[in-house]
Order: sequence, then C-alpha cells, then structure tokens
Amino acid sequence: MAIDDTIERRWGRRIAARGIYRDPVRSSDSHFVKTSGLRWLSLMLLVPIPGANRVWALPFLTVLAPSERYHKLLGHRHKTLLDWARQMLSQVRRWLPQRAIVLVADSSFAALEWLEALRQLPTAVHVVTRLRLDAALYEPAPARQAKQIGRPRQVGKRLATLKALLDEPQTNWASLTIEGWYGGGSIDLPVTSQTAV
Repeated sequence: MAIDDTIERRWGRRIAARGIYRDPVRSSDSHFVKTSGLRWLSLMLLVPIPGANRVWALPFLTVLAPSERYHKLLGHRHKTLLDWARQMLSQVRRWLPQRAIVLVADSSFAALEWLEALRQLPTAVHVVTRLRLDAALYEPAPARQAKQIGRPRQVGKRLATLKALLDEPQTNWASLTIEGWYGGGSIDLPVTSQTAV
C-alpha cells in the first residue's frame, strides 16, 4: 500500500475546512509556494496493471484532513496528518487482522512516534519511508539484566548517521537492479542495509 496527501485547490468563503498549505508541485528546496485548498489523505493499494508495465496506486480510503484553523473555529482538537494516517491504518488493520501490510510513504511520514504506533498494532504495519540524512539511529536496547533497577532502556548504542554512512569508505554496498524504471528501462542502484532503532 501507499499513503500520500494531496491538495484540492479550492477558494471561497463557504469552504470552511480549507487551509493554506505548501504547494508541492510549484515549490522547490529554495522556493516556497503556498496554496489555498482542501487537504486529502489517501491510502492506496499498489497494483501491477497488466500491459501498463508499471504499478498503479488505486485509492480505496480517503479522508479530509482539515486545517488547524478550521478545528480551532469548531473548538475541536486538531488532528495532524499523522493522526489521520494512524487512524486510517488502524481501520485497515481491523479489516485485515492477519494480512501482512507493507506501506510506502514519503519523508513526511518518517516520524518516530507514528512509526512506533504502527509497530504496536496487534499485527505490525511495515513502513518504507525516507529518513533524514541526520536521523538519530541506535542499536536495539540491550536485554535487561537480572535484578537491574531503574527504567528499562529504550535504545542501545548510537549508530552513525546516514550521511556518515554515505561518506564512510568502509560501508558495504551491494548493487540492486530495478526493472521497469521510469521510461521502461532498468537501473542499477547501490544499496546498503542495516537494522536500527
């Protein structure tokens, strides 16, 4: 599955749930463009379509994620995009209690509390997302010793950042061939793998 938000560009005084958001299409790293509209969050099934030579994202669950201003106007607690995403995936987990779910998301869903909430579901949801290059990564917490006092450790020893791994000459790289890349060709990507908290 995949999850992503989109902005429906809408104007007008009668559209109360609209907000001002960053326009991902017209913005870049150096140029910030705002747009007015409704923000929708969609959960999509990733399906290979015969004859299309690519995977299509077919939306099956979409929710309106109103602006913070709208929630304040109604006197409600504001639910962030991650709150909506957690609620949507909890619902899907209720529909499919035993099925393995792998979710692909962009870097706006690389939030540790959200990822931990999905891990705590009765059957965990596995998320593939892009972390920041300076993300703090740790070894798993060591096992608790007999008669050890104090709060249990949440994490182990600090690991190198992703940026440091890129610059480190001793990093073990493997080659992964991706078929059906944009334009239908194939591409070789260098990859490295490690487990971290």
